[in-house]
Amino acid sequence: VEKDEGKAIHFLEEAAIGGDPIARNRLGRIEWNIGNTERALKHFIIGAKLGDDDLIKVLMEAFRNGLVSKDDLAAALRAHQAAVDATKSPQREAAEDFFAKLTSVE
Repeated sequence: VEKDEGKAIHFLEEAAIGGDPIARNRLGRIEWNIGNTERALKHFIIGAKLGDDDLIKVLMEAFRNGLVSKDDLAAALRAHQAAVDATKSPQREAAEDFFAKLTSVE
């Protein structure tokens, strides 16, 4: 099967526009690898604001290397926490407890 990278990027962009943090993560890594650091960091910031934990780590490292400003990092951290808090619910916590008990039995 042939790989069509242009088509893959197109669909990642569509997913990113739709709010998919994983797509933002992948697009950011693609941009980083081809040397578009500024564009990559924009994808990383948006993905972190959507709740991607891995991208918070990436942004922390970028901050330590002077690639991200303190204000941008702080804004991403606040938005990340808001996104994580928005996904919390009693039903979700009960499901997590249930599955934790299942895996501890094995």
